[in-house]
Amino acid sequence: MTETMPEGWSDFFAANAGVAGALAGLIIVAISVNVQTILQIPGMSSRAGATIASLVLIVVCTAASLIPEQGPRFLGAEILLFTAFALAIAVEAAVVMIRAATPPYIASTWIKSIIGIVQVLPFGVAGIILLTGSYLGLYWMAAGVLLVFAGSVANAWVLLIEILR
Repeated sequence: MTETMPEGWSDFFAANAGVAGALAGLIIVAISVNVQTILQIPGMSSRAGATIASLVLIVVCTAASLIPEQGPRFLGAEILLFTAFALAIAVEAAVVMIRAATPPYIASTWIKSIIGIVQVLPFGVAGIILLTGSYLGLYWMAAGVLLVFAGSVANAWVLLIEILR
């Protein structure tokens, strides 16, 4: 037996899957344009990879949310699985960035690393709440989507402009 997704969410998911895919494409173009510079900056390639992974997390979670007649428990399990992969990449990127940090950038590197991890965590909370059978987890997923968008736009700016300064 499945439950019906609450009304209005499918539009949110469809729109954000497209936006996240487009932004991931922009990041990939930014990487390809500045690949030599990115490779010369310790930790920058890991940061770029984590940014793409977080955007892919939005794409796969929102796409999974559009599967018809899927109950919240199945969706929660899918979101937790996708989140585990994105979180592993974010943690690995944080470790690489922190190890590569040099004074006076150590504190700012810690902040950037923590932000990269924290923006993914609402997806995990969403998955856990959905596993209980409650669609209230969708609000946590929406928060994660917004956090990832904010962080990804900032990282796109860094990958396109800031690394050339």
